[in-house]
Amino acid sequence: MAKTTKQNKAEQEAQKRAQQMERVMQQGMSTIKDIISPSVIELTPNYFKIGDRFTRTMFVSGYPRYVSTNWLSPLINFNADIAISLFQYPIDSKAVMDDLKRRIGQMEATWNINQEKGLVKDPELETQLQDANTLRDAIQRGEEKFFQFGLYLTLSSPTLEELNNLCQKVESLLGGMLIYTKTTSLQMEEGFRTTIPLCNDHVQVVRNMDTSALSSTFPFTSSDLTTNEGILYGLNRHNNSLVIFDRFKLENANSVIFAKSGAGKSYTVKLEALRYLMIGTEIIIVDPEREYKALCDAVGGTYINISLNSQTHINPFDMPKVQTTDPEIGDELRGKIISMLGLFAILLGELTNKEESLLDRALLEVYRQKGIVSDPSTYNNPPPLMGDLFELLKTMPGAETVVEKMEKYVRGSLSGMFNMSTNVALDTPFIVFDIRDLEDVLRPMAMFTILEFIWNKIRTSHKRRLLLVDEAWIMMQHEDSARFLFGMAKRARKYWLGLTTITQDVDDFLESSYGKAIVSNSSMQILLKQSTSAIEKIAKIFNLTEGEKYLLLECDVGEGLFFAGQNHVAIRIIASYIEDQIITTDPEKVTKKDQEASEAEV
Repeated sequence: MAKTTKQNKAEQEAQKRAQQMERVMQQGMSTIKDIISPSVIELTPNYFKIGDRFTRTMFVSGYPRYVSTNWLSPLINFNADIAISLFQYPIDSKAVMDDLKRRIGQMEATWNINQEKGLVKDPELETQLQDANTLRDAIQRGEEKFFQFGLYLTLSSPTLEELNNLCQKVESLLGGMLIYTKTTSLQMEEGFRTTIPLCNDHVQVVRNMDTSALSSTFPFTSSDLTTNEGILYGLNRHNNSLVIFDRFKLENANSVIFAKSGAGKSYTVKLEALRYLMIGTEIIIVDPEREYKALCDAVGGTYINISLNSQTHINPFDMPKVQTTDPEIGDELRGKIISMLGLFAILLGELTNKEESLLDRALLEVYRQKGIVSDPSTYNNPPPLMGDLFELLKTMPGAETVVEKMEKYVRGSLSGMFNMSTNVALDTPFIVFDIRDLEDVLRPMAMFTILEFIWNKIRTSHKRRLLLVDEAWIMMQHEDSARFLFGMAKRARKYWLGLTTITQDVDDFLESSYGKAIVSNSSMQILLKQSTSAIEKIAKIFNLTEGEKYLLLECDVGEGLFFAGQNHVAIRIIASYIEDQIITTDPEKVTKKDQEASEAEV
C-alpha cells in the first residue's frame, strides 16, 4: 500500500512537470497571425510597402457618358497583380426623384436665362438636361433604380519602379475608354484595407449610377457562340473562346455583311467560303471586283469572266442538268423557252405579240432540230446556239424585224457574248462569275444569264450551297437583279442554299425595299468596322446599344459583331498563314506575292 502511494505521487509530479513544459512551449510557439503577418510595413503618402511588395491603391474618379458591356474585362485579364473591389450602395428612389426635380428645375432656369440673354446654346447643358429627364421618367415608371458605385484598384509590384510603370499602364488602359483614375494619396492604408476581402469601404469615393449603367460593371459577362458543328469564324473578343458555328442550323442559312471599305468584309467572306468548301459545301460567287480569282485557282474551281473579250463563255440555250430518273421532273423545255423569251425581251427590247409568238415557235423548233424535246433523256444533247435560231428565223415569214434586231448579237459587235458554246466546267464545287469588265450595255443580259444558271443549278439538284454576292449594292441598282436576290433570300431555305450579301454602301442597300427584305430574311449578320455616317442607320436596323455602336466605330480591321439568331458576340476574324496567303487582298502582300512568283518563273 505504501509503495502504491509513492508511485502515485511520482506520477502526479511527472504530470505537473509535463504541464509546465507544455505551457512553456505554448508561450514560445508562433500563432497564425505571427505566421501571416509581414516582417515590415512602410506607409508613405504615395505607396504602402508590405514586406517586400510595394502597393498603391487607385480609385475611378470619372466615367464617360457611354461604356460598352463588360468594359472591366481588359482590366481583369491584365497580366499583373491587381486587387479590384466594387461597392454598390442602393439609394431610395424618392430621395433621388426629389433631387432630380430640383436639379432639372435649376438646369431649365439656367437654359431660360441663357435664351433671354441671347447666348449661344450650351450643348453640355442640353445633354445633361436630356439625360436627367430620361432618368427621372425611367425611375418614375419603375424601369430603373439608383445606386452609388465605387471602384478601387490596388496594384502590387516587387519594386517601386515597376509599380510606377504598372500604374501608368492601367491609367492608359482605362483612359482609352475615357475612364479616369486617381491615387488615394495620403490614404494608402485605407485604400489597401478597402481592397482586401473584408467588404469595408474606407475611401468612400462613389459615383451615381442607374441600373443600366451599373449592369455594365458586372466583371464576368461572357457570351459563348460555339457549337459542335460548323466552321471557325474567329475569336470571341469577350473571353478569347472560339466562335464555331454552322449557319445551316439556323432558321435559314442567309447572311448579310456590312462594313466600310477596307474593314475586311471580302477577307471574311473568302475565309468562310474556303472553310465551308472543306466540309463539302458547294460555293457560287458573283464577283464584281475580281477579288476571288486567286482563291478560285487555289481550290481548282471554275472561273468565268463575263465580258465581250472574255475567252470563257456560257451558252444561254443550255438545258439544266436534271436527274432523268426523278419522277417529279416536269417539262423543263417549256420552262427554258419561257426563260429565253425573258432574255430576248431584254436583248431586243419590247416585243409585239406577233414577234413574241414567232420567237416561241422558233425556239421550240430550234431545240427540236437538236433532238431536244420534252423527254428529260434528251436534255443532254448538244443545245442550239443563237446563230441557229437566227438562221431559222430568217426562213420564217414575218420575222424580219426580229432578225434585224438580233443580227448584232450573231454577226455584229456583240456576237462574242451570246453566240458561243459553253467552254467551262459548270459542275465543279467552286464557281466564280467575274463581272468586273462587263460592259454597261450588256449588264442586264449578262446578269440574266448568270442568275438563270444559278437558279437552275440550285433548283435541279439539292446540295448544301452558298451563293456569295459581293458588293451587293451594285446589283440592287437594277430592278431585275435586285428582285432575284430578294427571291433567293425568301426561297433559299427550301433548296438548302445560304445567300450571303456583302456591301459597303449601306445607304443604297437599305434604301431599297428589296435590301430591307433581304436583311430581315437573313438569320446571320456580320457587322465589321463602320463609318460614322452609316452607324446610326446600322444601329436602327440591328437595334444596337450605344456600347455596340462605339465598338463598331473603334474596332480594328477584321473585328466587329457576329449575330447568329438571337445570340451575338464581338468577334475577331482570324486566319492561318496559308489561308491568309490565298485570300488576302492587301495590295502590298499581293504585289509581293506576284513578284515572288515572277522571280520563281525566271
